[in-house]
Amino acid sequence: QVQLVESGGGLVQAGGSLRLSCAASGRTFSNDAMGWFRQAPGKEREFVAAISRYGGSQYYADSVKGRFTISRDNAENTVDLQMNSLKPEDTAVYYCAADPTFHHIVVLTPQYYGQGTQVTVSS
Repeated sequence: QVQLVESGGGLVQAGGSLRLSCAASGRTFSNDAMGWFRQAPGKEREFVAAISRYGGSQYYADSVKGRFTISRDNAENTVDLQMNSLKPEDTAVYYCAADPTFHHIVVLTPQYYGQGTQVTVSS
């Protein structure tokens, strides 16, 4: 059974940084593209970032480009999201996602996703 467990969320002031981590189990990690999406209260899901199976390609939403960095460690079965220069509008629940097809993560139809971790950015 596939499990994606997110960690690292919390409360931070605007301009601060957080690092989210997602631990994956139950599948061969390198078979999947990985990514993150978020959902704020009352809003639709929003794609954040995706990374290809071996990390050679990354893709970001315009809203986070230059501030967030996605990375993965296939030896540790983890994918991280380093978030810098955080803004109040980044407040949301952040979900880790996995899918054999990179595009499915970008268009928010991943085969697997976790329970989410709350990120709150105060102004």
